[in-house]
Amino acid sequence: MVLTLRMPAASRLPSLTGLRFLAALLVFLYHGSLMKIVVFNPFADVQWATVYNHLFNVGGRVGVSFFFVLSGFVLTWSARSTDTTSAFLKRRLLKIYPNHIVTWAVAMILLVAPGTRAAVWLPNLFLLHAWVPEDDILRGVNAVSWSLCSELLFYMLFPLILPLVQRIRAARLWWWAAGTVAALLAAQGLITLLTPDAPIAPGWPLPELRFWLAYFFPPLRLFEFVLGMLMARILMTGQWIRLGMLPTLLFMAVGYAAARVVPFQYSLNAVIIVPIALLITAVAATDVADAPTLLASRTMVWLGEVSFAFYMVHLEVLYGARALLHGQAFATPVALGVIAAEFGVALLLAWALYALVERPIMRRWAGNARQHTARALVGRADDGSRA
Repeated sequence: MVLTLRMPAASRLPSLTGLRFLAALLVFLYHGSLMKIVVFNPFADVQWATVYNHLFNVGGRVGVSFFFVLSGFVLTWSARSTDTTSAFLKRRLLKIYPNHIVTWAVAMILLVAPGTRAAVWLPNLFLLHAWVPEDDILRGVNAVSWSLCSELLFYMLFPLILPLVQRIRAARLWWWAAGTVAALLAAQGLITLLTPDAPIAPGWPLPELRFWLAYFFPPLRLFEFVLGMLMARILMTGQWIRLGMLPTLLFMAVGYAAARVVPFQYSLNAVIIVPIALLITAVAATDVADAPTLLASRTMVWLGEVSFAFYMVHLEVLYGARALLHGQAFATPVALGVIAAEFGVALLLAWALYALVERPIMRRWAGNARQHTARALVGRADDGSRA
């Protein structure tokens, strides 16, 4: 059935693009601050090392949750009635797989021990490893690629979920958003009730199975994706409460601080998705209003464009630096220089990956997919007046 989709007031959201890089930077700083399991923290001074770790030890989960909510928001915002399921999936796979294959190959050559069993590296290649509750498989090869398993699930389900979200009456969208958050909280509670208390995941304060289900298991992350879809519809249908960027940034800071003190399982995503969803929508609303922001500057937009490549290469850079420096820790000024150098190398490699792989492939192969007008992916939606 064909539905009518209300078109966004502005198709481009440059401030959101800039914000995307800050989320990737949080993940980089989180990994760089690690002091357990694998040590990337370069500070010899224990106080500096501890401060660095305490500042960013929730940054990784905040950044990943941001990307999941943002995916739902942006895909809903940019959905078009002339799109097809096959064209949509083609674009999304071309977006993630080339960068993944390149970084997977680099990790296989430089980081994976010779003779590593295929059960470790093969699921990683096909982005199936987050479905397996075994640490060596989950974190094998390029460990950050686990989040792409969830993204792949989102892309597969988006053509099915979008028509359902479009049929929600505009006045009920906030209720559905609240229900999605409540459902995530309930799911985390059920995971606690239904999983054993042992064995404990090495280096983490949760049992292994519980940790996997609460954080890595792709279906659990659907709540964040759907919340992003609902927030896009809230803005598109005029239901946004016109909360500005500054209040949502303050709320985000409160959520970030709360993630450090609530029970660990709830810090993984449940306590931060509301601030993240509000921040994303407020920033998008600023772009719709055509208000200037620093996030929309040319530099920040460029950084946002290379942020996916940056995310994919940064952990390999940290491992490379650790090997070159023989795992040494340094005096504070030198340690700060090490962090800056790691960031610079990761950014340079990200630019190369974006310029030589991601952008050419998207321009060559994904552009034509937008022109296909066979069976509609989203049909036409009403403006929220139905069901």
